[in-house]
Amino acid sequence: MPPGVHSDVEVRAWVSSWDLTEDDVVGFFDAANRLRGFARLAGAHLEALYVDPAAQGSGVGGTLLDKVKLLRPGGFDLWVFVANSPAQDFYRWRGLVEVERTDGAGNEERAPDLRMAWMSGRPST
Repeated sequence: MPPGVHSDVEVRAWVSSWDLTEDDVVGFFDAANRLRGFARLAGAHLEALYVDPAAQGSGVGGTLLDKVKLLRPGGFDLWVFVANSPAQDFYRWRGLVEVERTDGAGNEERAPDLRMAWMSGRPST
């Protein structure tokens, strides 16, 4: 994974700037009502899917992605870093396909990335 280019303060400011009247955000809360993950959609683009590291591998990410599919039955896309092969495997296993690959010149991290998409009607797990 490329190093982060934003401080924690900048990330918090970015999250607080989200327009929740235009974007869809879904959360996953555990039995103790702790947020364990979230997904944010802007139009047909999955802007973020985050799972608390302590909850990774427990089905949180898959549940969030299933909710995203219900919110966007016509399909959606997302960007993932080439270096993040676990995320690529996660998305492929759930029916997303690679549709574009870049050298990273267009992202802030300047790291190679790829665009993946889920299209309604494709087999999915």
